[in-house]
Amino acid sequence: MTAQILPPPRLAFDQRRVALALMMIALVLVVFRGVLPAPLMRVPDSLIVPFADWINVIFAFVRDDLGLMTATRVFSDVVEFCLDVTANLLYGKSRWPRLGPIPWVVIAASFGMIGYALGGWRLALISGGTFVWIAVMGQWKWAMETLSVIIVAAPLSILLGLLVGTLAWRSKLAERIINPLLNIAQSLPHFAYMIPVVVFIGVGPKAGAIVTVIFSVPPMIRMTLLGLRGVSPEIIESGKMSGTTRWQLMTRVRLPAARTELLIGVNQVIMQSLAMVVLASFIGMPGLGQKLLQLLQALKIGLSVEIGITIVLLAIVLDRLSKAWAMKQPEHHAEGASWVQRHRNWVIWAGLVALGFVLAALHPYFVEVERKQALSLAGPIDMVVGGFIDLIGPVTDWLRWFLITWVLIPVRDAFLWLPTSAVLVFLAAIGWRIGGPRSALICLAFILPIALSGWWDRAMITVYTVTVSVVLALIIGVPLGLLGAANPVRAQRFLLVCDTLQTFPSFIYLIPVVMLFGVNDVAVVAAVMVFATVPIIRYTIEGLRGISPEIVESAEMSGATPGQILWHVKLPLAVPTLVVGANQSIMFALFMVIIAAFIGTQDLGQEMQRALSSIDVGKGLVLGFAVAFIGLMADHLLLKWARGRGAQLRSG
Repeated sequence: MTAQILPPPRLAFDQRRVALALMMIALVLVVFRGVLPAPLMRVPDSLIVPFADWINVIFAFVRDDLGLMTATRVFSDVVEFCLDVTANLLYGKSRWPRLGPIPWVVIAASFGMIGYALGGWRLALISGGTFVWIAVMGQWKWAMETLSVIIVAAPLSILLGLLVGTLAWRSKLAERIINPLLNIAQSLPHFAYMIPVVVFIGVGPKAGAIVTVIFSVPPMIRMTLLGLRGVSPEIIESGKMSGTTRWQLMTRVRLPAARTELLIGVNQVIMQSLAMVVLASFIGMPGLGQKLLQLLQALKIGLSVEIGITIVLLAIVLDRLSKAWAMKQPEHHAEGASWVQRHRNWVIWAGLVALGFVLAALHPYFVEVERKQALSLAGPIDMVVGGFIDLIGPVTDWLRWFLITWVLIPVRDAFLWLPTSAVLVFLAAIGWRIGGPRSALICLAFILPIALSGWWDRAMITVYTVTVSVVLALIIGVPLGLLGAANPVRAQRFLLVCDTLQTFPSFIYLIPVVMLFGVNDVAVVAAVMVFATVPIIRYTIEGLRGISPEIVESAEMSGATPGQILWHVKLPLAVPTLVVGANQSIMFALFMVIIAAFIGTQDLGQEMQRALSSIDVGKGLVLGFAVAFIGLMADHLLLKWARGRGAQLRSG
């Protein structure tokens, strides 16, 4: 095995000394803040770079002079036609082919049968039961409006991801261009995608579908590249020896060999599509997201919970079905098996569909359940929630007052009090200490444009919210992770809960915090904290469970107590994995804090929603890049430190 090359001691010492000097400069700037000239406090207006105006000029040129508007209109017309077809079939919109709506019993039976074919009776009950729930709760049309967009957007994302991923696999130049774009694309908040789409496409279902395609395609590109790269050379050589053409080698050898990675990409596309379709309600996308948005604005908690349950169930079903498809291997029937035996599931499905159409012909209830016929849990939920809030109201009121008065406002004011110059030097010092001058320059390259954009104070409020939320998430998540990792059965249960929570669209996390705290900064921090806790729990468990049993056994033989093994063996070895979890937590928090602007903040998210309302592309993209740069800088520092720490552990 090749030994890990560590920096020479002298170089490491110089790196620490330069970082310490920069830290001292930052400290001096903070201590003497009162006498600093104004340009060191905040970038003066004369030096603010009009990034938004430049982007708007470029955007207008591309849209009008290059004729991109015409091209996008053609594409949007194709998407709209596909949406009309699915809308007619799923909820009876008056469009071609005018065959719909398909009765809900038929769709529920079909999804139940898909679940059975992919994962057995349990998955069949979850899949079919979800659609029965949607129907009897009177949410069928809203759910089908959402699903009709996913059915159109997900295949387009998958196809586009396959094509671009294959291009990146074939061309090193294309890969070098695409990878940085993917890094930025996967760091941009959801709203940054919406504004250009609204300009080119307008609002409504087709805009929602197109923004969903754009948002969900990056994971498919990455998994296509990973899958094609991972195909064994022996498999390729075998295919060539069989006399395949290049096209046959790709379609009959490489893609089937990369099947698992590609289907994991499909799973991620579907889940990203659902997340974006729910949020696309901000640009007029009808469906469950729009209904949930309206109910949250009206503070109708009971009905919001009903819609929230439906969105969660849909997310779980789509996640479980796509994962089961990824894990399921092709089946081979015994030689001489009859057609019915070979197509048993299709025969059962055809029978269920026929029965469903018969029921629909006998009674309209089995076509669509009207609202007056639907069940509702809103009344009981409102009663329970009202009683619960009355019970804990004094506690939540005191907690809200305490957090706002003694924690959130002081911390926010402290972040805003810091001179811009001190923050820049401090981040350069951190970068220099972790990765030398290159990392220091990378940090400045990410943070300096934010200072020059004129949105520094808003960015600092975003950073304050993320910092407080992630610290609270660490305080809660690490102990829960330690508790889960202590027992293999408990670890599996905790990871299952984490998997389930990560399938929830981020909008769902707003419901309980609005219910408990109302619309204020405490609710925002609580929603972000809960969302950011999940990856910390997951990576804590995986980091501790991934430690070699031989190392733990050696510590036990040397007489170490369980506490000593945890603090002096397991946690130090798990640090690189824990840092990756913290990094994921920060990225989750950044996404959530932008969405949580809906319930009251004064950060970049609020300004981004204003840019969306005024369709200001330049402003929206500048704000989006600011959020992305904060995330990418944290990602660079944490992963660089984790790699260095891992190298030290391996060398030791």
